[in-house]
Amino acid sequence: MTLRSLRLAIVTTHPIQYYAPLFRALAQQNALDPQVFYTWPQTPTQDRFDPGFGRAVEWDIPLLEGYAHRFVANVAKRPGLNTEIAAWQADALLVFGWNLHAHLGAMRHFKGRVPVFFRGDSTLLDPRPWWRNALRRAALTWVYRHVDVAIAVGANNGDYYRWCGLPTNRIEFAPHSVDVRRFAAADEQQTARAAQLRRQLGIDPNALVFLFAGKLQKKKSPDLLIDAFVRLARERGADALLHLVIVGNGELETALKERAAATSQIHFLPFQNQSAMPAVYRLGDVFILPSGGPGETWGLALNEAMASGRPIIASSRVGGARDLVDPGKTGWVFDAGQRDGLVAVMAAAADARGAPLQRMGEAARRASAHWSTEECARRIGAIIRSRIEIEQREAP
Repeated sequence: MTLRSLRLAIVTTHPIQYYAPLFRALAQQNALDPQVFYTWPQTPTQDRFDPGFGRAVEWDIPLLEGYAHRFVANVAKRPGLNTEIAAWQADALLVFGWNLHAHLGAMRHFKGRVPVFFRGDSTLLDPRPWWRNALRRAALTWVYRHVDVAIAVGANNGDYYRWCGLPTNRIEFAPHSVDVRRFAAADEQQTARAAQLRRQLGIDPNALVFLFAGKLQKKKSPDLLIDAFVRLARERGADALLHLVIVGNGELETALKERAAATSQIHFLPFQNQSAMPAVYRLGDVFILPSGGPGETWGLALNEAMASGRPIIASSRVGGARDLVDPGKTGWVFDAGQRDGLVAVMAAAADARGAPLQRMGEAARRASAHWSTEECARRIGAIIRSRIEIEQREAP
C-alpha cells in the first residue's frame, strides 16, 4: 500500500447536497481513493419525502457525480456493509453518524483492523436533565471507544467529543462546509435575479430585507422571528422600509401566514431548490437563523448566506454561530428564545443599512472561504494520511 493509493471507505446514509461536493473534492486528491457506501435502501434516482418540508424533495444539482459510490442493500438484515467494505479492501474507514445499526456495526467491526474516523456535528447546546446527561455520556463514551479519530466540524462539536471522553490527540478539525464557490459565483447575475424577485414581491428597491430560508418547523423558531419583526417594524414606522421574507415549507406554514396576515411587510416564498438559492440569499440584506432547537447542531444556511455576501444573525442555540459570527463584523448573535434580544440585533442591522452593512457582507464572504468544501477536503485528507503514517511507523 502507498499513500497515493489509500482506499478510504466512506459510510453515510444517502446522497446529501452538502456532502456530494465534499466527496468530489476528496476524490480529486491524488493520495486518496475514496468510495462512498450509502446505507439507506433506495435507488439513486428515488425521490425522498422530507417530513421537515412536508413534501418530496429532489435536489436539482448533481449528487452522485464525480466520485465512486455504491448503495448497500439490506444492511439491517445481514452484515452486507462490512462484507462489501472488506471486499473492497479499504485501508481506512470514515463514518458519518453512528446512530444507525449498520454504521455503529461497521465502527465496531473495523476498529483495530483499519483506522476508524468519525464525522458528526453533535453539540452540548440543548439543555437536558442531569440524569439524562449522565446516561447519555456513559453510552457515548462506549460508542467513541470504537473511533480512532473524531473529526470535529467546529468548536461546539469539539467540546462534545471531549465531553464524550475522547482525548485531545484523538480529535481533529475539518470545517463544516458548503460549496462556497457555487454561492459566491456570478454575483452580478445572481444579484439581478434577486432584484427581480424583490419586484415580484412588491418590495421597494431601497428597503432593508431580512431573510429566513429553511424548514418551517418549531426548532427553527420562525414564529419568534415574525414577532420580533412586527415589533421592530412598528417601532420604526412605515418610512423605515423594512421587510421580512420567509422561504420554505413545513408544518408551521399555515400558522405563520395567519400570524403575519396583518402586515404587508412579511412575504412568503415556497421551497426553493439549490440552483435558485444563490439568488434567494441575495434577495435579503441580512440572513437570520433564529433557531431555539433542540437539534440545530450547525445551520449550514449560515455558510451559504455568508458565501453569498450576506451578514448573518443567529441564535445562541445554533451550533455554527460560535465559529461563523464575528459580532459586529460578520453578523450578530442573540440569546435563543429571547424576542427582545432578536429585536435588538435586527435593529442594529437596520441602523447599519447601506455601506456599513455591505462591508459586513463582504467580510462574511471572505470569512466563508475558511469553511469551503476544498478546505474541508484538504484537512480530512491530511488527517487521514497523518494517522496512516503514524500507524505505519509504529507497526512492528
